Amino acid sequence: MAPDVHDPSPEFLAFWREHHLCTLTTLRPDGSPHVVPVGVTYDPETGLARVITNKHSTKIANILAAGAAGARVAVCQTQGRRWSTLEGRATVRTEPEQVADAVSRYAERYERTPAPNPDRVVIEIAVERALGRG
Repeated sequence: MAPDVHDPSPEFLAFWREHHLCTLTTLRPDGSPHVVPVGVTYDPETGLARVITNKHSTKIANILAAGAAGARVAVCQTQGRRWSTLEGRATVRTEPEQVADAVSRYAERYERTPAPNPDRVVIEIAVERALGRG
């Protein structure tokens, strides 16, 4: 049974709060997948997953190439037999307050504050579907 992104279970939320390396899958303009390791935070109240990254990264280029409506993406994490994937539409946020909020969320989940980066942006994923086993 797929997790309900609008009413996630406590176990599902706990898994997305634990310290796990994740992957982000974006699609290149030719349609091939680009998969990279990232840190992800998930906010069930807003239905958003967030990834902080450099504005010059390939993942940002892939998202921007999809146009104003955003790009279809997936983030996934795994630990042993437990795994979870969040799917949705990603957009790039550059506003300083959005970046600061995402950095704060990252610092809380991963228990470390990233070094300052003037080129940092946020990938915001409007989560539409979740998959998993936990």
